[in-house]
Amino acid sequence: MKIIAGLLTGFVALEHLYIVWLEMFAWTTKGRQTFKSFPDELFEKTKPMAANQGLYNGFLAAGLIWSLLIENAEWSRNVSVFFLSCVIIAGIYGAYSVQRSIFFIQSVPAIIALIFVFLK
Repeated sequence: MKIIAGLLTGFVALEHLYIVWLEMFAWTTKGRQTFKSFPDELFEKTKPMAANQGLYNGFLAAGLIWSLLIENAEWSRNVSVFFLSCVIIAGIYGAYSVQRSIFFIQSVPAIIALIFVFLK
């Protein structure tokens, strides 16, 4: 269970590293392809806002990666629980305020990882 929990947590971290890249460096290119319901003329205007969001996703990824590097099992679990919970809450809010698919893209993988963290 520990290995599965680590792999799933790592997957959620990688997902958020992708979001960092998308929102901070590819907002006006790949972002347009990803967020098709967002008005095309707003991508350039919202580039700084998207970069800021990307930075926050970077902090989530950093916390999840940190949780995998902590040798003390109890602390590793606590840090994992905290950052996976943050991802879940952010995904729920994103689904409510922006687009429902955010729940399935962000929250569901984090929920599955959190379940395995609790099972280890």
